[in-house]
Amino acid sequence: MASPLEQFEISPIVPIQIGGIDLSFTNSSLWMTIAVIVAGGTLTVAAGRGAMVPGRLQTIGELLYEFIAGLIKETIGSEGRKYFPIIFTVFVFVLTGNLLGMIPYSFTFTSHIIVTFAMAIVIFLAVTVLGFVRHGTHFFSFFVPPGTPLVMYPLMIPIEILSYLSRPISLAVRLFANMMAGHILLKVIAGFVAAMGVFGILPLALVVALTGLEIIIAFLQAYVFTILTCLYINDAIKLH
Repeated sequence: MASPLEQFEISPIVPIQIGGIDLSFTNSSLWMTIAVIVAGGTLTVAAGRGAMVPGRLQTIGELLYEFIAGLIKETIGSEGRKYFPIIFTVFVFVLTGNLLGMIPYSFTFTSHIIVTFAMAIVIFLAVTVLGFVRHGTHFFSFFVPPGTPLVMYPLMIPIEILSYLSRPISLAVRLFANMMAGHILLKVIAGFVAAMGVFGILPLALVVALTGLEIIIAFLQAYVFTILTCLYINDAIKLH
């Protein structure tokens, strides 16, 4: 039986070495490119039709638009409209990557900590810059909870700073861990289906059920990643 971890191996497709640095185009890069093409192509076609009676693609596009617009309104308010493009892009990219990973023999790039951390650190840095641009040095007041007695500052400020710096880690690990764990479980149980032959009906049924659950988790994790991004932007805009 093949190791359930083999599905996460990154392998170069086009080896590229520049100055001793490996910049190869890998299977992970390929599926990220496919995710961009699929998401961009689908939304372009959906937006280009503009029919009074929407078809399937237009309905999907409108549902996604309304969902993210509603999410921004609830978490950030009217001020969040200007950040709709980046938030919408984050959601669609993560969701597409999660769903493409459900295709047999594909590659789930969102199950790699290097990918999820790269996205998380970019969001973290962008939100931090936004906070300083809007508030200047007053942004540091974010690390002092309102109503905190002066005597508690030496204790609370380091805790708040540590909590703030842990944001990209928790954002990255949550997505990576959930996607990786689900795919490992599917691979292990699928191995029993082949090993048990005619008696593999039960594990096969379990695989089907888990596949449905993984699809739900794919949507859920994209939602969680996006709503946390919205909350971080809200903190940068409004502080406390």
